[in-house]
Amino acid sequence: MFSLAFITLATSAVLSLATPAKRAPALEVSVTAPTEVHSIDDIKVTAAVTNTGSEDVKVLKFGTVLDNHYPTRSFTVSKDGLVANFTGIKLQIDLDAVDDTAYVVIPAGETVVVEHEVAPLYNFEELGTGAFEFEPVTDFQVVEADAKPHAYKVSASKVKVNVKSDVAKREIKAAHEKRARVTCSNSSQNSFISSSYSEGKSLASIAANYVSSNGANSLFRSYFGSASTSTVRSVLSAVASENSSSRTLSCTDTYGYCDPGVIAYTLISTTNIYFCSIFFNEVASSRLCSGTTVASRNIRGGTVLHELTHAVAGTTDVGYGCSYDMSLGSSSPSQAVRNADNYNCFATQVYQNTQC
Repeated sequence: MFSLAFITLATSAVLSLATPAKRAPALEVSVTAPTEVHSIDDIKVTAAVTNTGSEDVKVLKFGTVLDNHYPTRSFTVSKDGLVANFTGIKLQIDLDAVDDTAYVVIPAGETVVVEHEVAPLYNFEELGTGAFEFEPVTDFQVVEADAKPHAYKVSASKVKVNVKSDVAKREIKAAHEKRARVTCSNSSQNSFISSSYSEGKSLASIAANYVSSNGANSLFRSYFGSASTSTVRSVLSAVASENSSSRTLSCTDTYGYCDPGVIAYTLISTTNIYFCSIFFNEVASSRLCSGTTVASRNIRGGTVLHELTHAVAGTTDVGYGCSYDMSLGSSSPSQAVRNADNYNCFATQVYQNTQC
């Protein structure tokens, strides 16, 4: 391992309106990165987008520093005035057809933190070793009251990273190598599991960013008491970044554990996850905004998140139910951070508080 020295460039955002009649949202962008690395694989550029205003801001994330899902251009990378060739993808999208996953809602007074791995997205090799500058892409499309996206430009400083040796060209890995495999002969259930998997990772990412931005606030304390925020965040981040190509998510009760009331289970020896019939009665995360409650524990992404904490973070089942989870937080924080259900209820509560 290597030691990284980080620098933070807090920027005072200067926003330019696409049309003078529109009031600019109060967004600020700051960027952090290691000052020196040996390999481009070690470059992790983190962007923090803060809403300093009094109203929530909904931003289209494609091709900006808010997007680390698709290999789109989130930064302009240069060295000695020469721009590194971008080697990721460019999207042509239909704004009338995209869903809410294309957007990030930044609540008033809160910050969204996004980490980027940039090695396979630019041709560093052509420019050789040395000091690379990363300028964040901050041309945001913000959805306002008229439900249409409006363009705003946020000025943000560059961050410089000195790469000492390895700048060899990297390739983007195939998508199927970046996620667990769904195995289910029932096409409807197969699709349900795939959507639930994506939602579970999204819930974990939203919750991890929430902890990063808000620390040990009252909601965190209600579920985890005096536990370390870094401990909780590491579990959530492990779920959000789950990338096993060998783990299976199955609709077949291979081991016969789907007794009445069992939603899903994880076989620890393989970390494969098996979903029982009642799982397919659960609902999407968006229903937390209307139609269900956190306490109902019927969010399909929450169930996947719960099981993935077993698979990737070694959590256990101390107990179940959100009220029980909160009692653990107050009475035994060390147990709360080990209990998979605490992460389920906490993450769904964060979603309801910040996305609805």
